[in-house]
Amino acid sequence: MPEPAEREHLRAVATELADRTREAIADLPVDADVVQVGSTARGTWVSGDRDIDLFVRFDANLDREQLEEYGLAVGHAVLPDGHEEYAEHPYVKGTHEGFDVDLVPCHDVETAGDLVSAVDRTPFHDAYLSARLDDDLAGDVVLAKAFLKGIGAYGSDLRTEGFSGYLTELLVLELGGFVPLVESARSWHPPVEFDSEGHAERTFDDPLVVVDPTDPTRNVAAVLSAANLARFQHYARELLAAPSEELFEPADPAPLDPAGVRDHLDRRETTPAAVVFDAPDVVDDQLWPQLRRSLDGIVRGLNGRGFDVLRARAMTDGSDRDPDGDSAKRAALYAELEVAERPAVTRHEGPPVAVRKHAASFYESYADDVDPETYGPFIDGDRYVVEREREFTTVREYLESEAAGDVALGAQVEREFAERDVLVGDAVATLAPAFGVPLREFYEPHP
Repeated sequence: MPEPAEREHLRAVATELADRTREAIADLPVDADVVQVGSTARGTWVSGDRDIDLFVRFDANLDREQLEEYGLAVGHAVLPDGHEEYAEHPYVKGTHEGFDVDLVPCHDVETAGDLVSAVDRTPFHDAYLSARLDDDLAGDVVLAKAFLKGIGAYGSDLRTEGFSGYLTELLVLELGGFVPLVESARSWHPPVEFDSEGHAERTFDDPLVVVDPTDPTRNVAAVLSAANLARFQHYARELLAAPSEELFEPADPAPLDPAGVRDHLDRRETTPAAVVFDAPDVVDDQLWPQLRRSLDGIVRGLNGRGFDVLRARAMTDGSDRDPDGDSAKRAALYAELEVAERPAVTRHEGPPVAVRKHAASFYESYADDVDPETYGPFIDGDRYVVEREREFTTVREYLESEAAGDVALGAQVEREFAERDVLVGDAVATLAPAFGVPLREFYEPHP
């Protein structure tokens, strides 16, 4: 929990920034006001959090172009050293006295159903929770967030795919506290749905559904992955069985060094393979969906050619990031294979001979094949079979081929993928200096 001095310091800085925002608004040719939103506004933040979110609300009828112009003008006036980022429209992000500050323009709409853009709903979230969270529940929210951070399941960014702050607060409110929440979660059987207002206007296909009390068409838990929901359930059971402060303390794994990687490889007797390339210069919320899509494509390609992926993971180096901390320099699609080399031929089975039409079509398609590397067609059991030359006999051949780039890669990953490096076997140990943390997480997994 934040100490009183920490709370007072945040309050003073937020008040100063709000005053400066009002001064900047006064210079505009239109009316607007400023409201602080988010956990630091509601007193539901965890000690050490350094985020202050200020929303500048303009008339709902102000067109988008003017909203962006005036919003950025205010943002740069309040945060002269800030930079522009983009959600549905641009806003200004910067720092002030050690706090990370977002100054976001939005429309002052009457109801959440009148949204002009997605950011317009945030003040409604703040108002809804502020009216319902008393001091005891706010304290439980802080515990819940600390717990989720401790187990690595907090954060709605598309890299983490965890619990957002808003989702956490709604769950604590819905269940009546932190302990009731973990007691409930340990027995959940997804899909699980909560609709506090009883107003859902659609169905959702997610493992956890928390219908936004301010928007009946939205699932607040849409970003939450099935893995992070399962992680929450696992540690809820662990906490209730054996309470421990360690569960509220985020792990900080040490990087795995090259020798450590080789030790794991020797013990597992599998073959690792990595495709390494420059990470696209985009923010994490654009990068990670593309990396996961690309990983899925590569895994399908490897399995389809008989290389039998045991486990796979997308990784970024996490070093030499830009000043905003968003862009990794290098990315890797890493797979551990049960089979790394295949024979020169592969078996291709046709339909049973008794299935006349399809069997005849299969037979005729190969009967006139003059390729000396093709065996058959012949009958094995009750069906036609051919044995054909395999396109790739080693995983390296496949990953270095054009075929590897033909899988469903993320659009911006695809451009960088063309200049990839392929590492197979012990060579992956050379990744450790840049990818040491994700390699440790890969080879030393935990719930």
